[in-house]
Amino acid sequence: MTDSGPQGPGAPESPAVAPSDRDEPIPLVRRFPALAAIPRSRLARFPTPVEHLEGFRDVDSLWVKHEDLSSDVLGGNKVRSLEFLLGRVGQGDTVLTLGGVGSTHILATAVHAARLGAKTIAVRWHHDMHPSAHEVAERTVAECAEVITASNVVTAIPPLIRLRLTRQAHYIPLGGSNPLGTLGHVNAALELADQIEAGELPPPARLVVPLGSGGTAAGLALGFAIAGMDTIVVGARVGPRIGANRWRVLRLAERTRQLIGRYAGNPPAPVRGDRVAVSHDLYAGAYARPHPTAEHAAILVDELRGWRLDATYSAKAFAVALDMASRHGTPTLFWMTFDARWMKSLGVEEPGS
Repeated sequence: MTDSGPQGPGAPESPAVAPSDRDEPIPLVRRFPALAAIPRSRLARFPTPVEHLEGFRDVDSLWVKHEDLSSDVLGGNKVRSLEFLLGRVGQGDTVLTLGGVGSTHILATAVHAARLGAKTIAVRWHHDMHPSAHEVAERTVAECAEVITASNVVTAIPPLIRLRLTRQAHYIPLGGSNPLGTLGHVNAALELADQIEAGELPPPARLVVPLGSGGTAAGLALGFAIAGMDTIVVGARVGPRIGANRWRVLRLAERTRQLIGRYAGNPPAPVRGDRVAVSHDLYAGAYARPHPTAEHAAILVDELRGWRLDATYSAKAFAVALDMASRHGTPTLFWMTFDARWMKSLGVEEPGS
């Protein structure tokens, strides 16, 4: 069993790290040059664009950060964490990860690990499904070398443990949400700070992102603290409260802060507790279960922009962002995490999800 985490300052770089990364450091490395020692696979296209959303009644302060365009191969927010989590992965390696049957994390891991010459083994469990989740599940089977599907999360644990003990594999945690993977989202926040400074958008009062395993929200909150921004990160909860909660986000942000400190010598500024909030309203009682309000919001953005939002994550976050922009009237940023471009090419139709 191998581990994809960093081995400390001075660790050799992975062959997957492109030489141009050293010539044009990402915002995170510009802030903390010592973090260049952490291997990173160049998988994404940065910066992802921002856009002002117009055409919604009584809303003129809504913006979007297009994480769905992070890669032409397969975009989405998971690409950022995978750049670090797959930093030591190369030709002939095996990656092991886990998630629900319709997990976009598993799919992204398999697709991008394959770009590095590695195969992926996935342990999945059943949950509520909707059309785009079915499409993700089908493509995941095609992209993975091996898929083990359990009836629920509890029965998925024994095969996962067995594989970790018996296979030489780089283990990627649920959602890619550990301190190493969270670095990618710290970088995203610093990238956004650069875009704000360049005048591409105003400083958002709040940013709305789906909240599942918490890595994206934790990294963004830490990145804003480092940049000295007052933006509140609002997580639209998509999973059970036991796993998707404010305490988990803050704890992961703190662990990531400590990781940066081990490399940089001193940890950066901590995340203030009042800079993270959780919206529970659109959870709908189970992971991947659609909510009518989110479905309606997804229909609106489909009609105005032609975007497909998935019912598990992005539709719920967008509905929360739309509501907050309407009620508060101050700049609100929707973090677009789901890449549906490949679904459109397959003729997938999912109105309202």
